Amino acid sequence: MATQPTSAASKSSDILFGLDSFGDLPTDKNGDVMSHAAAIRQVVSEAMLADKLGIDVIALGEHHREDFSISSPETVLAGIATQTSRIKLASGVTVLSSDDPVRVFERFATVDALSNGRAQIILGRGSFTESFPLFGFDLRNYEQLFEERVELMAEVLKEKPVTWKGSTRAALDAADVFPKTESGRIHTSIGVGGSPQSVVRAAKYGFPLMLAVIGGSPERFVPYAELYKQAAAEYDTSSDEIGIHSPGFIAETDEEAIEIAWPAHKINFDRIGKSRGWPPVRRDHFLEEVKHGSLYIGSPETVAQKMARTIKTLGVNRFDLVYGGGPMPATARTRMIELYATQVIPRVRELLEET
Repeated sequence: MATQPTSAASKSSDILFGLDSFGDLPTDKNGDVMSHAAAIRQVVSEAMLADKLGIDVIALGEHHREDFSISSPETVLAGIATQTSRIKLASGVTVLSSDDPVRVFERFATVDALSNGRAQIILGRGSFTESFPLFGFDLRNYEQLFEERVELMAEVLKEKPVTWKGSTRAALDAADVFPKTESGRIHTSIGVGGSPQSVVRAAKYGFPLMLAVIGGSPERFVPYAELYKQAAAEYDTSSDEIGIHSPGFIAETDEEAIEIAWPAHKINFDRIGKSRGWPPVRRDHFLEEVKHGSLYIGSPETVAQKMARTIKTLGVNRFDLVYGGGPMPATARTRMIELYATQVIPRVRELLEET
């Protein structure tokens, strides 16, 4: 099984705070939507700022859609690696079902070398299915593909010769994989959006759990955190590293944050919803999610209070804020990162120390 050296966050200083981007296309100073290339460069610039300001992690999602610029997170992370010195570099997520574990390891081991050991992998099945036909995979094998690839990934991560056999790729017989990492491991988690089976799978292979909580009350994920710990105890694997990934936006005031975030949020969700048969998102529903759900939108104090409540409720030791959803001004994204680093994170730590 994949072993992960983890420790419970016994105090606020042990909690990691990250940013997560899918490479949404922001708007420039003229209000024009940026090209994919410009959007990727914008993310690199934002990661450099996050590194300078002391944010712990930058995680980049993998999508194969027109509305997102990042289809190869590790390539962008490699670029960030050469321009930063301390921030951890993660995927969020790597769609393992339509990828090959050996190649995933090789690419992230390369990022790990370029960054002096800062690479991380978050494995997942992804929230979209475009990668399956794009890379020649049958969606009817959706579950089997992920199960086999997680099993193989757990073996590859041991950084020893691998012998493995399955039905979705060629077997391996004492195959060694290169390059090796200097530490002998790449920190690897499994992202889960609400499937109990996925929670148990993460525990089975000893992977830390990353909860993707993108709607509804965060409290509804408490049973998943408890299930993970219970399953980890039964499998005798690690059970003390659980993170959360949720969308948000920060501005000087609640009103400013809502007025900037709402138009971009509506464009983003209506575009996705059109392909999934969802009705157009309404402003009152958006505001309800801001107030009681899993949208962390508002002033630094508002967002900090909500983040602290969620961290306490779920007992997580990592919080990644998904930023820049939809065609949001690039300048607003930059300012958000500054507020997150200089006001929100310190305030969350203060609130957590109060209990």
